[in-house]
Amino acid sequence: MKSVTFRNRTWDVAAELHFPADFDENKQYAALVCVHPGSSCKGQTAGLYAAKLAEQGFVTIAFDASFQGESGGEPRYIEDPATRVEDIRCAVDYLVTLPYVNEEKIGVLGVCAGGGYAVNSAMTEKRIKAVGTVVGANIGRLYRQGNPIATLEAVGKQRSAEARGGEPMINNWIPNSTAERDAAGVTEVDVSQAVDYYRTARGQNACSPNKLRFTSIGSVMAFDAFHLVEELLTQPIQIVVGSVPGAFGSLADGKELYQRVKGEKDLFVVEGATHYDLYDQPEPVAQAVAKLVPFYKKHL
Repeated sequence: MKSVTFRNRTWDVAAELHFPADFDENKQYAALVCVHPGSSCKGQTAGLYAAKLAEQGFVTIAFDASFQGESGGEPRYIEDPATRVEDIRCAVDYLVTLPYVNEEKIGVLGVCAGGGYAVNSAMTEKRIKAVGTVVGANIGRLYRQGNPIATLEAVGKQRSAEARGGEPMINNWIPNSTAERDAAGVTEVDVSQAVDYYRTARGQNACSPNKLRFTSIGSVMAFDAFHLVEELLTQPIQIVVGSVPGAFGSLADGKELYQRVKGEKDLFVVEGATHYDLYDQPEPVAQAVAKLVPFYKKHL
């Protein structure tokens, strides 16, 4: 593994390249851009898949989203879908400068919200030749659940407050600890397991501090990761989901995406797996990788 940076507009994006064990810089390899979930970072599930796919002969790159982790961009803790998609394009820009990457064999893999961003980027980034998603979710759809208009009204009031010199509102994505979760009586499988993954030793990472700038939710609300997918997604896609439904909706999103894609596609359901099982649990992840590897080898 090698730490690198690439540019998005005027700032650096922090990334890690993963190489096959027998890597030879004089050869050319197929490459994969691995995109992390919302609130996550390169050292968590995206990096895990990047490492496992590198073991299978690919050069892979995982990166911290702009405004987050070790990447640049101000203000901090923004989740901006347009910039998240541009991060992927910029990662491709970086890969094509590497002499050991075959620029005709570049794919993308996204986990959770990263899956939605991966799909969305491939619609307009035709240097991407194959698309994979693991528990891919449409983050805009998720945030439009509940009462989106009331949330957008609150976003507007907060922007006004900050324009007048008020402090930015920085919220948590999820309960900040298992104690906070349990005190709140949260038992829903996705939210509960999110806390287990992000806020305990299981997956906790300093680049993933569970902080979200509230005003950026306005951009998230208006984003539809699958908009125009019927018309613009021409690349083959492998969709991997767990069979256990949860509040984040990745099972339903995966089925919807499969129905809407017009080109070559496959939907693989990991039986008995939850959303977060497919982040890092050995057996479900092994099933996902076993499906993704032949897919990418066929199309890259």
